[in-house]
Amino acid sequence: VEAAKLREFVFKAGRAVGLPEDKAALLAELLTGSDLKGNFGHGTQAIGRYCRAMLNGQINNNPQVKIVEETENSLVVDGDGGLGYFPCYEGTLALIEKLKDKSIGILLTRNHGHIGAAAIYASLTLEHDLLSFVTSGVQLRLAPGLPVYRAAGGSPMAFSAPAGEEADLLLDFGTMHDLYERDPHRDEIARLAPGIVLRHIGLGAICQAWSGLLAGLPVDESRAERKFEGANQGALLIAFKMSLFMPPEQFKKEMDEYVRAV
Repeated sequence: VEAAKLREFVFKAGRAVGLPEDKAALLAELLTGSDLKGNFGHGTQAIGRYCRAMLNGQINNNPQVKIVEETENSLVVDGDGGLGYFPCYEGTLALIEKLKDKSIGILLTRNHGHIGAAAIYASLTLEHDLLSFVTSGVQLRLAPGLPVYRAAGGSPMAFSAPAGEEADLLLDFGTMHDLYERDPHRDEIARLAPGIVLRHIGLGAICQAWSGLLAGLPVDESRAERKFEGANQGALLIAFKMSLFMPPEQFKKEMDEYVRAV
């Protein structure tokens, strides 16, 4: 299917469930972009569940995203119960603007749903001579007797580093890939390489602490206060100028050499 047709379909689907035109257009662009990068799990196929969530009131279809806390180098953005794409995208752009005259910045988003691929936001920093890290947390449902794999959820991590002439480095992965209940080789992986399981859980725990607990998602869900049931996620982005440690052009030349070497 042509990208333009996918983009149009997502836009129309979003508008049909009440998304404002600008947000429907942004969502269509981001989901189609994920497909074009080969990340189909976070691409246009997600629009069905997003639309259902907005139709049944789990997610706000007309969120009023706003900055609720701000310092010289930090932002807290509230997603007003909508999809996480909107506060994360708008917040990342606002942080990049702030970093024009600052060296390091931190964005925390809260009170929203799924953010999609973390790489969406890490990629936004590339053309601004910034290095970045992005993660997301979700409301956990912990209980005695559950498998240890459930200890940290399936949070994503993304990292970015710009190159010069070669392709930029953009890493995007889920901390619990191949360890979900539906994965047929999970138990075999745990038997053959238990250290991998513990490493995955450790990575997931950091995601949950930094972008879940810090975003106001309590360990005990009964203490959660949210208007929209599906607004159960938070996200964190840290970006800093490579010029803190090295001239950007020198870093990019090193990145080019590294890319060619590997």
